[in-house]
Amino acid sequence: MELVCFQGLDKSNWAQIKALVQRGEWDSVVLMKNKSASHIPLPENCKTVEVNSDLPLLELKQEMISKLRASIGKDFEVALSIASGTGKENMALISALLSIPVGIRLVAFTKKGIEFIN
Repeated sequence: MELVCFQGLDKSNWAQIKALVQRGEWDSVVLMKNKSASHIPLPENCKTVEVNSDLPLLELKQEMISKLRASIGKDFEVALSIASGTGKENMALISALLSIPVGIRLVAFTKKGIEFIN
């Protein structure tokens, strides 16, 4: 399964992204990030895609759709982490994925390890 994560400006949640990427057995990883967010070191199988989070919600969604179509595989669903980012960024990402269309399975890194929460 492919993992899609959002990296916002909230550095306190970046450990969640790192843990999911490094400890999961993913076919590939797409890190969609706010263009103003600092670089976090991730493995080579992680593709980073920057977006302009200053855009209005619907324009941000359209930017995400165009960049995600070129970045994700042909699977019917992806694992999705929205632990980082603002509500606007995460709404745009969820809407973009569903519009492609691809199903989403929310994933989090907990004390028990990687868990799907839906």
